[in-house]
Amino acid sequence: MKIPIYVAVAVVALALDQITKFWADSHTLGWSVPIIGDLLRFTLVYNENAAFSMKPQSIVPWLSPTIFFGTLTVIACVGAVYFFRSLPKEDYMSRFGIVFIIAGALGNLCDRLRIGKVVDFIDVDFPDMIFERWPTFNLADSWVTIGIGLMLIGAYIAKYIAKKVPA
Repeated sequence: MKIPIYVAVAVVALALDQITKFWADSHTLGWSVPIIGDLLRFTLVYNENAAFSMKPQSIVPWLSPTIFFGTLTVIACVGAVYFFRSLPKEDYMSRFGIVFIIAGALGNLCDRLRIGKVVDFIDVDFPDMIFERWPTFNLADSWVTIGIGLMLIGAYIAKYIAKKVPA
């Protein structure tokens, strides 16, 4: 596949993330709307920290969270691009996985640069699980999760093919 297809997927994923966050952010703080009963709600929250509200920036408290996460995101995206380039051209799954991870990372970076925190609004309940409710998230977080899943599937397929095809 040609590189423009990967770029197009990243741009569309980033645009969808930002459009949905602008929509969510345009409402009053704290709103919550049931979509599928109590299973799925849209609830606006702002996250100044990392995934699951972890605070890795406490390692360097003198550095603002925006600079900390911005630097981390740029380093991760540069590393992801190098990894993308090292993958075989036939490994579409892993390549699309990297594209989704980069789009998700950039989506949350855009929020941090724009308002200093990440807009989260997807509120899901998994009954009888570890959390009372799953932590609220956004499309960028979903893109990262989908990307990791695609990379795992891609690695499994590559391993399977390597076993079946004699060297």
